Amino acid sequence: QVQLVESGGGSVQAGGSLRLSCAASGSTDSTYYMAWFRQAPGKEREGVALIAGAGRATFYADSVKGRFTISRDNAENTLYLQMNSLKPEDTGMYYCAADRINYMLIPRYNYWGQGTQVTVSS
Repeated sequence: QVQLVESGGGSVQAGGSLRLSCAASGSTDSTYYMAWFRQAPGKEREGVALIAGAGRATFYADSVKGRFTISRDNAENTLYLQMNSLKPEDTGMYYCAADRINYMLIPRYNYWGQGTQVTVSS
């Protein structure tokens, strides 16, 4: 089993920045693919960014490319999402996810955190 706990969400004005963290514990290791998803009220969960186990490969949704950066510290079992130039449409609950299989930005990952809320005001 893998346990994931997100933190770092909050309320910011448009143009601001936030850094999300996801602490992993349990049977996870550096080979897991990890990703960030978000879900706004009334909308489907959408993939934001993915990072491979070794941390060398990353992939981003077009909507966040150039503004968000995903990274991981395998020694600390922590996943990060640096979010810059935030927009109101970035508002939502942000979840981290993990799996041994690369599901890219499709929400089929086996392990999920409880989420952290990000609210961006105009």
